[in-house]
Amino acid sequence: MGFEVIKPGLLSTLQDEGRYGQRKYGVITSGPMDLFAHRAANILVGNNRGAAALEMTLLGPSMVAKKDMLLSLCGADMEADRDGIRVPLWRPFLIRKGDQLNVHYAVKGCRAYLAVYGGFEVKPVMGSRSTYLHAGIGGHQGRALQAGDDLPVRQDVVGDYLHHPGSVSAFIRPGYEDNPVVRVVKGKEAALFTEASVRSFLAQSYIVTAQSDRMGYRLEGKELELSDGVPSEMISEAVVQGTIQVPPSGQPILLMADCQTTGGYPRIAHVITADLPLVAQVKPGGKIRFREVSHREAQEQILLQAMDLRLLEAGVRAWVRDHG
Repeated sequence: MGFEVIKPGLLSTLQDEGRYGQRKYGVITSGPMDLFAHRAANILVGNNRGAAALEMTLLGPSMVAKKDMLLSLCGADMEADRDGIRVPLWRPFLIRKGDQLNVHYAVKGCRAYLAVYGGFEVKPVMGSRSTYLHAGIGGHQGRALQAGDDLPVRQDVVGDYLHHPGSVSAFIRPGYEDNPVVRVVKGKEAALFTEASVRSFLAQSYIVTAQSDRMGYRLEGKELELSDGVPSEMISEAVVQGTIQVPPSGQPILLMADCQTTGGYPRIAHVITADLPLVAQVKPGGKIRFREVSHREAQEQILLQAMDLRLLEAGVRAWVRDHG
């Protein structure tokens, strides 16, 4: 038992940290678009970081609880209520059997993550519970939620002692913005573009078009051009979430969680891992601007982010240990 789905929201899928070790076979990683919010939500309810949580895009679901549960909601500012009573963001809260949880439209940001103590109970596929929509595998029957679905939860009992008073401090949350400045490092083929195009790439703001999805963001801005004699396509090479490719149209594509394993377009840059949560929270119509940083800064930022999450996890565990 867990939840009965009354309304599914626009796109609600179960995601754990991803399907690793399969890319050599052409199987994509999937996983959450905003890994920080996903991890934080799981930490707040006492789960391991890899537990499956519900990723909700723009508009969340309405669901009835079939038992008492401990929940947390992190990421976009999706106003949510329990039978009309507002529930907090970035901190744990209890829901009782028979209560209806309603997650509304994202006031700020694009994606939020709902974690439940014990995690959602779905069968792993190739070592992961993440939903891969195009292949129809993982998650709940390989698809987004639908009205009438039953979402089972792994634990049968929730002790009130786990309802700790902690929260994710605003000081460690990603600096979500409607139009963020996102840090990048140069891509392998950056030198193949004209100097004017490289300057333009870093100077302009790109619009995130309506054709964007979990596979990638199609960006719209001033066209980028390759130097004379450089072919617009190349032999396919590995790509990952954060890779920015430039197809013959000259309009960049920023690859996201469901991106393919290889690509044949020149890679002008890569978004640093620590800033991928910022990208994940930009709605269609929002703008992104890029700022180049060194590989050293990129590594430092992901280490700092990881340290913040470890400290959050240590704090939660310490409270549970002292009050359990």
